[in-house]
Amino acid sequence: MPAPLFDKIALIGIGLIGSSLARVIRREGLAGHIAISTRSAATLARAGELGLGDSYSTDPAIAVAGADLVVVSVPVGASGEVAEAIAPALKPGAIVTDVGSTKGSVIAQMQPRLPANVHFIPGHPLAGTEKSGPDSGFAELFENRWCVFTPLPGTDPAALEKLSEFWRRCGSNVDTMDPDHHDMVLAIVSHLPHIIAYNIVGTADDLQTVTKSEVIKYSASGFRDFTRLAASDPTMWRDVCLHNKDAILEMLARFSEDLASLQRAIRWGDGEKLFDLFTRTRAIRRSIIEAGQEVDAPDFGRQGLAHPEKGAASKA
Repeated sequence: MPAPLFDKIALIGIGLIGSSLARVIRREGLAGHIAISTRSAATLARAGELGLGDSYSTDPAIAVAGADLVVVSVPVGASGEVAEAIAPALKPGAIVTDVGSTKGSVIAQMQPRLPANVHFIPGHPLAGTEKSGPDSGFAELFENRWCVFTPLPGTDPAALEKLSEFWRRCGSNVDTMDPDHHDMVLAIVSHLPHIIAYNIVGTADDLQTVTKSEVIKYSASGFRDFTRLAASDPTMWRDVCLHNKDAILEMLARFSEDLASLQRAIRWGDGEKLFDLFTRTRAIRRSIIEAGQEVDAPDFGRQGLAHPEKGAASKA
């Protein structure tokens, strides 16, 4: 096995992403020492029971002391608070990154609070499931998924390459984007689908003419696949909506206009327009499969997976 990329890695937050990182770091020998910190003593104790780290603390400053790489895996609304807590304890030259799905907000919260002598490189692994907590992680989560960096002006190329190599060894493909562009892209490919799913499941729950037993009984007709997204962590998605508000509102406005057009086509019996839309959208699905971001199998191939949630695109 190659020498560790980092002597010490600190993971701040040990939910789905953090615990999956801990597992793949251990499997690939990417660190000599894994330090774990989370606010909840019960969650920290569970991480210890699972053997995810080498040291544990509810104080993030203790965890990051001497760390060469710090990965912040908390809901985006807590990013500034974490940056403030760890700033005095960070080792000069350390790489500090995050996994949040709203880069503009995370940068605004973290950059002013971090010392100038560390390399702050915002990041976002586009991987996840609807599960949360330290038990939900698995080492294969990042395989053939994208990790997008939104480096700030003046970012040290060597630090960016070392962080890129870390994510490549975790199984990811890496890319870079401007923070605002990232937030707009994620608003359409992740944030809007989740919001729509939450809304559809909420609408079904509110309907008085459809009993909940019927909703559950006949869910395989399509409703089930919305519930996968709508089961994602409420805290994370509340923060996503609040911290990528402008881009999400823009995409919701576009979606509302397209939905009104679809409504008119159905109302006026415009079969040609409906057929054209459904043909065009079917091609998108094929493109996703061809890009290796999904499998072409019944039920999305998930019943046969060792980790049936692995293919579910529920991470922001």
